[in-house]
Amino acid sequence: MRILVVEDDDRVARGLVTVLTNASFDVRRVATAAEALAEPPADVVLLDLNLPDADGLDVLRRLREHPETAVIAVTARAEERERVQGLRRGADDYVVKPFGVAELLARIDAVLRRTRAARRQDRPDDEPRTLGPLTIDHATREAAVDGEPVTLTRKEFELLALLADRAPAVVSRDLILDQVWGASWESSSRTLDTHIASLRAKLGDAAPIRTVRGVGYRLTTATDADTAHATDTAHATDTAHATDTTNAADG
Repeated sequence: MRILVVEDDDRVARGLVTVLTNASFDVRRVATAAEALAEPPADVVLLDLNLPDADGLDVLRRLREHPETAVIAVTARAEERERVQGLRRGADDYVVKPFGVAELLARIDAVLRRTRAARRQDRPDDEPRTLGPLTIDHATREAAVDGEPVTLTRKEFELLALLADRAPAVVSRDLILDQVWGASWESSSRTLDTHIASLRAKLGDAAPIRTVRGVGYRLTTATDADTAHATDTAHATDTAHATDTTNAADG
């Protein structure tokens, strides 16, 4: 998933880029409205409304020309009338600075969940998805590794399909529980752990499922497993630093 950060405050931007990169998003940062509008469409845009060369609401209106892009306003404009105006102009969500990292990631998951159905219309369900040696066929609800079928339960397939649709980005536990089980209660959380363990046993090294501590899981392939491991190991330290940086922001 590609995220465009439109933020002119270098300190805030660095915190956002660090957090999102550690969550395995493909992140690009720009500092002006002109740069933002020159970028190819992203999956999600985090848009500061206080930009040096244009009003962020005008940028929001232009971004809405790409319906496949979700836009989250990230701004110090905290008045209710300003939040209402931003949402009416087309923002999918509105986050007021300062904010917490966990909240921001949850809001990104939420807008992706709302736009996921529309995005999948661009990829027919009868078109198999290939990730390295792993193949997932949504039409037949079957998976294979190096052409050999992998026997999965219904929930295992739904879990694997969700991770594959977002690969290599991290999928939060809350989003998985909502999408696969339609719940967030504790027993469902334990069930998720059990299903992750089962998938790992069945997929082996062909498509490792990595745990990103405090966030969720990400599906990788054998070719990028080493990189994924290094990223996940660094996540806890970098996220803690980025949290302090972002929470201090008031721009």
